[in-house]
Amino acid sequence: MGDTLARVLTPEEILAAEARIRPRIRTTPVIEVDASTFGTAGPLSLKLEFMQNSGSFKARGAFNRALSQPIPPAGLVAASGGNHGAAVAFVGRALGCPAAIFVPKISPESKVRRLRDYGADVNIVGDHYVEALAASQERARATGALPIHAYDMPETLAGQGTVAVEWERQAPELDTVLVATGGGGLIGGMAAWYRGRIRVVSVEPELAPTLAEALKQGRPVDVQPSGIAADSLGAKRVGELMFPIAQQFVARAVLVTDDAIRHAQRMLWDRLRAAVEPGGATALAALVSGAYVPSKGERVGVLVCGANVNPADLSLSEAK
Repeated sequence: MGDTLARVLTPEEILAAEARIRPRIRTTPVIEVDASTFGTAGPLSLKLEFMQNSGSFKARGAFNRALSQPIPPAGLVAASGGNHGAAVAFVGRALGCPAAIFVPKISPESKVRRLRDYGADVNIVGDHYVEALAASQERARATGALPIHAYDMPETLAGQGTVAVEWERQAPELDTVLVATGGGGLIGGMAAWYRGRIRVVSVEPELAPTLAEALKQGRPVDVQPSGIAADSLGAKRVGELMFPIAQQFVARAVLVTDDAIRHAQRMLWDRLRAAVEPGGATALAALVSGAYVPSKGERVGVLVCGANVNPADLSLSEAK
């Protein structure tokens, strides 16, 4: 069963997604920083995906799903902690169709405001993502709107995998990439593209160890996500479609503390003037905290994936 599911997403499908969405998305920059920037063992390649349309990689999967079939009159519907909803709302505005977004109460006001700015019909439902998801599914059944799942959908996975296509063209010399994981759409799509050619390392908060627990148990299992990155990395369980891909092509899953995430977030602001949310800084947290220690000479890339943050939450003092 696992091998069959893993074959759902092929490199050819990811390339087809890349061609489909290319006119609608940005090629986000890659910058090289020396070891002194973050006190790491060697230079880093940073993929600045937080500069993507709508402020995260999520626009890739949302556009791929929406452009893969006719959009019904009721438009699009999605559930989200914030970033996926912003992406679907952005897609709806770009394609001229309605978008209904269901978010849990934990979603930051800055993210909810972005949804409304994009013209979405915003519905705040329940305390957690799973409740918002159920409400979005009911809306889809009642109205015929096209659902766009945040991570457990082939078109979403393929769209997120285009990050890896783009990054490999920009930085073909990398040995390892560190990727923050929530529901697993991003790392699943990226791992399906790299297919073991380089190490793909998952980084999760200790308080939301969704993929780490699934790999430990050998199957997707429920966790109770919490912590500062729960709005973007707080899926209750990883997607069924991505899990067998992760089993085959994710080299390792590491966990980081909320303190490490916050420190990495402030370092990105202080050292690069990059304003990112906690989930966007989680991959870097693995390096600066020592949760992931590269081998000598290992060429490491870090995906900086989400920008939907209230600037007032960022420290203006130098991160030590």
